[in-house]
Amino acid sequence: MPGGTDAWAQARNILAVRLDTLGDVLMTTPAIRALKAGHPERQVTLLTSAPGAAVARLVPEIDDVLVYPAPWLKATAPRKSSAPDFEMIAGLRARGFDAAVIFTVYSQNPLPSAMLCFLADIPLRLAHCRENPYQLLTDWVRETEPEGGIRHEVQRQLDLVALVGLFTPDERMSLSFSYEAGARVTARLEALGLGPLPSPIVIHPGATAASRRYPPESFAEVAGELSARGFPLLFTGDGGEQELIARIREMAGGVGHSLAGELSLEELAALIARSPLLISNNTGPAHMAAALGTPVVDLYALTNPQHTPWAVPSRVLSHDVPCRWCYSSVCRTGHHLCLRGVTPGEVVSAALELLTPAPLELA
Repeated sequence: MPGGTDAWAQARNILAVRLDTLGDVLMTTPAIRALKAGHPERQVTLLTSAPGAAVARLVPEIDDVLVYPAPWLKATAPRKSSAPDFEMIAGLRARGFDAAVIFTVYSQNPLPSAMLCFLADIPLRLAHCRENPYQLLTDWVRETEPEGGIRHEVQRQLDLVALVGLFTPDERMSLSFSYEAGARVTARLEALGLGPLPSPIVIHPGATAASRRYPPESFAEVAGELSARGFPLLFTGDGGEQELIARIREMAGGVGHSLAGELSLEELAALIARSPLLISNNTGPAHMAAALGTPVVDLYALTNPQHTPWAVPSRVLSHDVPCRWCYSSVCRTGHHLCLRGVTPGEVVSAALELLTPAPLELA
C-alpha cells in the first residue's frame, strides 16, 4: 500500500538516490530542497557516484554523501564480486533511514535501486517506474516519458516528490562555495593580470562525451572574435583538456588565459560565479552556471532533450538534425552536425546578447 503523505511528513532521516554525475545531481537539488522543507529537523543523505559526490559536497541542502559505484550503471568499472553491494545494503540498514527517494532519468530503471533500499529495510520508497514495482516501491509515479512528452529534468524530480506532499517555493538549483575558495580564485586571476573588473568570460570547451563537443576550430573563432572586441577570456577544463585548450588558443592567436587542470571543483564554482558569462558545451559547468546565476551560452548537442540550463539567462544553440535525441555518447553518424552546424558567428551573437544589459523600462 502507498506510504501516504502523512508517513512522509513524519520521516526525519531520508536517503536520496541519484547515481549519476555532476549535472544530474545539480538538477536534482530543487527536489532535495523540497525534501528538506518537509521538516526543520530532516536530514538528507545523498547516495551517488564519485563525480556526483564531488559536487554534492557543495550543496547546502545535502547533509551527508555516500559514494556507491552501482553495477547497473555503465560508468561503473567491472567487478568480480557482489561484496560491495552487500556492504552497502548493510551500511544503509545501519543508518536507519525512514524513507528513500530514487531519482532517475526516464531511460533508467529504478528497480535495482529500489531493491537495494528494500533489502536495507527502508520503509518508504519513492520513484518513477515504468512497470508495476509491487513491494519494491511504496509510492511511485507511472513513467510516461518520452512517449507522453518530456519534462525538464528539474521539473521531473520536483513532480516526483510532490506526489508525497513535498514542495519548495524556491525551484532554483543549489550550489555554494567557501570564502576561501573565492579568495584563491581572486589570487589566481590577479597572478594572470586579470583585475577585479571586468571579470573574464569563461570558456569551457571540453565534455566527457565526444558527441557533446563543439569543434575546437569553432571555439577558436569565437574566442578570437570576443577577444578582438576587448573581452578578457579564461579557459577552463580538467588536466586532460590542457592540450585541447592550448590548441584552441593557438588557433585563436594566443588569446586569453587557461586554468585547465589548476582548479578544484569548488574553485571552478567560485570562478563561474564571478564571471559575466560562461560559454560551454552541454556538460557539468553549464549546470553549475545555472545554479550560480551566471548567464550561459550552451552549445547543446541534440543527444538528450531535457537538460537545458534551468532558471538562468541563457542561449541554447544547436542545429536541427533528423538524428536528434540519439542519447549517444558518440555521434552515430559521424558528422556531429547538431553542433558543427552552429556557426561561430551565432555563438558570438548569443554571447553579446547576454552581455548587453537589458534597457530600463520607463514608467
